[in-house]
Amino acid sequence: MEPKTLFDKIWDSHVVHTIENGPQVLYIDRHFIHEVTSPQAFAGLRKRDIGVRRPGQTIATADHNVPTKDQHLPIKDALSKHQVDTLVKNCEEFGVELYGLGHPYQGIVHVIGPELGITQPGMTIVCGDSHTSTHGAFGTIAFGIGTSEVEQVLATQCVLQRKPNTMKIQVDGTLKNGVVSKDIILYIISQISTSGGTGYFVEFCGSAITSLSMEARMTICNMSIEMGARGGMIAPDETTFEYIRGRQFAPKGEEWDKKLAHWKTFKTDEGAVFDKEIYFKAGDIEPMITYGTNPSMGIGITGSIPVANGQADVTLEKALEYMDLQGGSQLLGQKIDYVFIGSCTNSRIEDLRMVAELVKGKKKASHVNAMIVPGSKQVEKQAIEEGLDRVLAEAGFELRQPGCSACLGMNEDKVPRGKYCISTSNRNFEGRQGPGARTMLASPLTAAAAAINGHITDVREMLN
Repeated sequence: MEPKTLFDKIWDSHVVHTIENGPQVLYIDRHFIHEVTSPQAFAGLRKRDIGVRRPGQTIATADHNVPTKDQHLPIKDALSKHQVDTLVKNCEEFGVELYGLGHPYQGIVHVIGPELGITQPGMTIVCGDSHTSTHGAFGTIAFGIGTSEVEQVLATQCVLQRKPNTMKIQVDGTLKNGVVSKDIILYIISQISTSGGTGYFVEFCGSAITSLSMEARMTICNMSIEMGARGGMIAPDETTFEYIRGRQFAPKGEEWDKKLAHWKTFKTDEGAVFDKEIYFKAGDIEPMITYGTNPSMGIGITGSIPVANGQADVTLEKALEYMDLQGGSQLLGQKIDYVFIGSCTNSRIEDLRMVAELVKGKKKASHVNAMIVPGSKQVEKQAIEEGLDRVLAEAGFELRQPGCSACLGMNEDKVPRGKYCISTSNRNFEGRQGPGARTMLASPLTAAAAAINGHITDVREMLN
């Protein structure tokens, strides 16, 4: 038999039908939905007088547009309230499991799937949200879909897709002190650009990747989208299996043994050919930070902002004007106003532990507004049980309730115009965190260090 990539193995086993000179009909194992991209899809089902094909394979939660304060009270914002109420109504009518506000499993859709053991190797997973690629950390084919496709999946448990090409990104070696998975992915994007992965599904591998925890791997796969890829994935291994074992919806007993044996087959065969391969050395990566208005505009923390070169660099010139930064200067010492630690990229318990460890016994700068938003009720509960909430409060950080929060400025958590925010989220587009907000993407460590010092800091100086 011809050797196959992990991607090909999973994709090919889920193809229901191939349309001549067209897309393929792909079977979907898990469908996650939330309050923002599902209403039109349910309206479409109602219009056609059909139900959800396999409601047991659809899981709903409220995350994008929910308040992160006083979640026990009625939602004040009219749009948010309408969206959340509509989700409740749709889930009741169509028999879909909902982890809504107040539910112990509520949280950001890409945080709850893995932590509940719903996300498992070898699956196809979709959601009306581009960062569905997060689930690829478990050796799944996971990708975001549009609203019309959400309706397709609800109606048929399948989706029409053209098969992407395959890319291998290998990162070998040992990470330097203070460098974490967020730095790896920001570095890769800075090297290959926001379109470097267009048309590809990426498999991340190499010793630097396999040495990472599951939560760190999720950060990498989460941001594969920011390089233009259709998704990212990492082959499952002992780290994966140990993470899943014993979780709420993970297989138990004999079924576990059977599933585990099957999961162990999910790896790229020796000699399998990728359409493209890229190699990086872990030792070349330092703590990263972005200076511009797309995630590829990133530099090592001690680096200098590139200088715009006339006509060739219109995008860079425009970005630096928006950010009010000078080409050729360093970001070290740049004063910041806000710190946001959260989003489906960096809001898991390990992220909160990392921050708490760094800020313990210290105080944030008085002019900085530092907000930490856990990715789920489970993360929030664990943080409180471990006493992280007290450590963070003593350092002047505000621990909020779960939701997408200031990642996308769709809810009440916005950054004011002209203010600088170091954010652990995934996008730094103009106005992403609020009209005129200036976002710099970084790891939880770099964000926490800036909160303490009030300006952009090389976290390694605080770790030594």
